[in-house]
Amino acid sequence: QPDLVERLISVDISPVSTAPVSEFSAYISAMKSVKIPDGLSRSAARQLADDQLRPVVQLPQLRQFLLTNLVEVEGHYLWRVNLEAISYHLADIMDFPVFHKPYPGPALFLGGSKSPYISSKDYPEIQRLFPKADVQYIEGAGHIVHQDKFEEFITAVLNFLPPP
Repeated sequence: QPDLVERLISVDISPVSTAPVSEFSAYISAMKSVKIPDGLSRSAARQLADDQLRPVVQLPQLRQFLLTNLVEVEGHYLWRVNLEAISYHLADIMDFPVFHKPYPGPALFLGGSKSPYISSKDYPEIQRLFPKADVQYIEGAGHIVHQDKFEEFITAVLNFLPPP
């Protein structure tokens, strides 16, 4: 229902399957294998989880982002997100449905220059589905663009939105 959307911003994802470049399966497995004993302080639990994730999730910024989902419930630490459901449906999550009708409004595809999720090979499909699309990259940002380069991210978003 494109008439319900005035403008569209896609952050570091393109309208193609991203499964071939995804490490998410390994990240989810690493998160599922984290073991934290009961009774630890929040900071100690986060540090322990960080240490356990480090061999698989090398980027400290990504580990910190994942750790925002570690929560304490009645003395036990667990992941806020449903890792089993994500793991089971990862192929569907990483895929993009087939659309034939393009979105006619303005669209911004905002990617991180260090991320593989919007590449030049995706441009034809972006242009087919979003003919008014503008593709921009934030220099030095990875997949978590808003965390890696917050001010540049906000500037790009505000420049795309109409003035109030």
